[in-house]
Amino acid sequence: MNIIRRELKANRKALIIWSVCMILGVASGMGKYTVYSDGGQNIEIFKKMPFSIKALLGMGSFDVTMMSGYFAMLFLYIEIAAAIHAVLLGSNIIAKEERDKTTEFLMAKPVSRTTIISSKLLAAFINILIINIVTFVSSIIMVAAYNKGADISREIGMFMLSMLIVQLIFLSLGAVVAALIRNPKASGSLSAGIMMTSFVISKVTDLTNKLNFLNLFSPFKYFNYNDIVEGNGLNYGIVMLSLLLAAAFFASTYFFYKNRDLSV
Repeated sequence: MNIIRRELKANRKALIIWSVCMILGVASGMGKYTVYSDGGQNIEIFKKMPFSIKALLGMGSFDVTMMSGYFAMLFLYIEIAAAIHAVLLGSNIIAKEERDKTTEFLMAKPVSRTTIISSKLLAAFINILIINIVTFVSSIIMVAAYNKGADISREIGMFMLSMLIVQLIFLSLGAVVAALIRNPKASGSLSAGIMMTSFVISKVTDLTNKLNFLNLFSPFKYFNYNDIVEGNGLNYGIVMLSLLLAAAFFASTYFFYKNRDLSV
């Protein structure tokens, strides 16, 4: 419990900054909704855009004149911000003892490495859960302020649930990379690089159906957001497989961390 409190305190400032950024991101994105919903010349320009441009911007086949379609487009940017936070947090919370030369202090405590890892990962999970809740609440409030159509609170909830799963995958990815790589300063860069590569893959497969097999390597493509917009929710088979992937990464974190020589 002391380690959990220590980690929560150490990450408190970053959590506040990220939470504020998520709120501002949602507010800023929703502030542009009137450009799409009012119709007129602007929407005609968007309709005439090539599909490739729409795909790169996150519009895809969404009807952005409707709140549900617009939020689905905005969600792409919300999700990548949450993924960046998660992967950097996962890497940092594992690697920082060696980076900050505090390994000896932590190892001197009468607790096992398993307890240390469990406490760190639990603290990290609390952080991403708070980010998710902050994003959910701010989305509900901002959507209600601009929405003149049907209530989409359930759809927002499904989006946030999918985002939490993606956060878990990238949190666990950052953690396992940090446990595997001996250079603590390189683990964050490598983790972020893998995350950004998966995002690029998601954009490439938006442009062509010939490379859809690559979606396996991009958690950003694990969930069909058209299904959420249409009110069909999440594919629970994909949910279970995604959670198993995160669990495999977490298990690997324990294995590699317990069997490595820590520098002090």
